[in-house]
Amino acid sequence: MRRAPALLNVSMLLFVFLVRAASSHAVEWPQFRGIGGLGTVQVKSLPVEWDDDTNIVWKEKLLGPGGSSPILFKDAIYLTCYTGFNVPGEEGREEDLQRHLVRLDRKTGKQKWATPHNARLPEQERIRDDHGYATSTPAVDNDRVYVFYGKSGVHAYDHNGKHVWEADVGERLNGWGSAASPILHNDLVIVNASIESDSLYALDRKTGKQKWRAKGIKEAWNTPVLVKTPGGKTELVVAIFRKILAFDPDTGDELWSCDTGIDWYMVPGLVASEGVIYCIGGRSGGSLAIKAGGKGDVTETHRLWTGKKGSNVSSPILTNGLLFWANDAQGIACCAEAKSGKLLYEERLPRAGQVYASAAFGDGKIYYTNRTGKTYVVAAKPEFEILATNDLNDRSLFHASPVLDDGRVYIRSNKFLYCIGSK
Repeated sequence: MRRAPALLNVSMLLFVFLVRAASSHAVEWPQFRGIGGLGTVQVKSLPVEWDDDTNIVWKEKLLGPGGSSPILFKDAIYLTCYTGFNVPGEEGREEDLQRHLVRLDRKTGKQKWATPHNARLPEQERIRDDHGYATSTPAVDNDRVYVFYGKSGVHAYDHNGKHVWEADVGERLNGWGSAASPILHNDLVIVNASIESDSLYALDRKTGKQKWRAKGIKEAWNTPVLVKTPGGKTELVVAIFRKILAFDPDTGDELWSCDTGIDWYMVPGLVASEGVIYCIGGRSGGSLAIKAGGKGDVTETHRLWTGKKGSNVSSPILTNGLLFWANDAQGIACCAEAKSGKLLYEERLPRAGQVYASAAFGDGKIYYTNRTGKTYVVAAKPEFEILATNDLNDRSLFHASPVLDDGRVYIRSNKFLYCIGSK
């Protein structure tokens, strides 16, 4: 009888150890901009200040450049790279162009494997603004990793790097390259192939076979989002030239459309909460909010407000009733009231230049990373407050969006993946 408390204590310690072990990688970032494509996550103790020598947990040289963001899944980090052609500082031939899905160890950053895939030729000789040939972020589930290589197709790999299937979604090219990332819904992989074929595709997760295709997706570089309507249904929503469109994600049937008033191609991702969708975009700027759940043309009935400020590249953050974004060309941070669209502040980030990466939010902070490796940490409140300006100047481009983990920030450049946090 006297041994019972001791055995109980051992059991409790074992239980705590197992819980901690199981939750050591509890934060997952399974697609572009994380769960739901919103760029937000509930994490704690995120780093505020760092530089090349301070708060770098590890720094791993990558196989090649790319603009895809890392994704986090259990003990793995996945991202894509390209090699062989138009690599900055290297000579190469178009026929040597390869794309690679790369798996890194989440704890150490060390590369576990990489899967080369030859490009479908001809490819374009140059990508404007040096975006490169690996801009689409993978999506992941328990069985596979899904990647989109533009004209070279959609591909599925298992978690050991074995190629499972591929699917053709069009062969057109564009001077800006291809950028939209795959998302997952039920048994489907959904891909915005606006550049390749003016289409949305839904592919079977197990086989890659086409389940449905929706045409008319004009000048859309953004990744679609899944939105819950006030009635509890799910809509697939994407921004195209002058409009936002919603589809039934299971069938591809168009449900509604809404005019945006933005006469430009659409790059920033949409964000949504409580049945309301928020959009920014356009070279000259623009923003709006639309209530989900309509039918037909809902411009007059469901468009809640419009604004004149926005961003042409980077996507916004929605948290606590506030919209945050950074203008891609001017390096100006903005905050608006989500309910009304009222602009609460418009402040310049010091020496920001261009900001192509989408923002990330966690632990009460917004993270904006510019093209040269500066990350501005801004308080997520209605008043503008820069908490820190951090520089990772590795003399390459930073196009990937920051990824947040408990106590960690992952930032990818054309040369390295950085894990930032307290050691």
